[in-house]
Amino acid sequence: MRRVLIVTDAWAPQVNGVVRTLQATGAELERLGCTVRFLTPEGHKTIPCPTYPEIQLALFPGRRVRQEIDAFDPDALHIATEGPLGWAARSAALATGRHFTTAYHTRFPEYVKARTHLPVAVSAAVLRHFHRPSRGVMVPSQTIISELKARGFENLRHWTRGVDTALFRPIQVERPRKPVFLYVGRVAVEKNIEAFLSLALPGEKWVVGDGPQMAELQRRYPSVIWKGVRKGEALAEAYNQASVFVFPSRTDTFGLVMAEAMACGTPVAAFPVAGPLDVVGPAAGVLAEDLADAAIRALDCSREAVIEWARQFTWPEATRQFRQYLVPATPSKRPANADVTEISR
Repeated sequence: MRRVLIVTDAWAPQVNGVVRTLQATGAELERLGCTVRFLTPEGHKTIPCPTYPEIQLALFPGRRVRQEIDAFDPDALHIATEGPLGWAARSAALATGRHFTTAYHTRFPEYVKARTHLPVAVSAAVLRHFHRPSRGVMVPSQTIISELKARGFENLRHWTRGVDTALFRPIQVERPRKPVFLYVGRVAVEKNIEAFLSLALPGEKWVVGDGPQMAELQRRYPSVIWKGVRKGEALAEAYNQASVFVFPSRTDTFGLVMAEAMACGTPVAAFPVAGPLDVVGPAAGVLAEDLADAAIRALDCSREAVIEWARQFTWPEATRQFRQYLVPATPSKRPANADVTEISR
């Protein structure tokens, strides 16, 4: 399966874990000799996502999506997101008899509830319907797999995440004399960022990122140092300058920023929930319902031990998992001796 088509509603210029995961996976697949094409909102007429205008959603993409899938004629079709492009690709695949895999990157039921108070069960039912025809639903953590099984999801596959260790690594930086507690990510209600901003901690609190709550929270927490969006070496420098990385989210499926911080040697403080439970090892940070206590205790973690734990998160291993879960898009492209169970194991 050399020709891989990945359909995603999340794409640059968005800065988030989904985009970074897909970009890194595509680059690694190409290194392995695959031809990878991304079907994204680029080139489509779009509208801003309600309550999150930074995200652009394709408007009525159905016919064009089917044309693009037919034109590329992929050996494997992967639908990464449950947005308009994802639904259009799902419909096109079902109409033409193509098999496909999907991914569960984001806990949309919890996100929707945080923004609209819609019961989790309602949006979970919609997502369960979306993923039901998938030949493999790729999920970033075992904790989320258990959660989805309890909600009736099937064909679940564990697909871990990696870190660009050429970028996120220990580097020589000048650290402030007082402790620095760092948050990196979207400044949005579903990230529970106020659980961090409101903590009584010594030293400084830094926030790297942007989002719909930015202006409001800047006014309410003027003592916080707001760094804005940082990418590349500037982001790696921020991780290295921090004493502790604080991850207040209770709704993430993985939390790629935690793995990036740990790769730089920065320990993590987080709640003991899905995401941190699967990513943060006992020597790499502290998980506790008392987030302030976790942040203070994480100051005692050895940066060398944190780096050692982070070495397990590599894009070659993550992409190996992704590739083995792909299924032939059409029966005629199935290897003669292939078995779906073996491919999906």
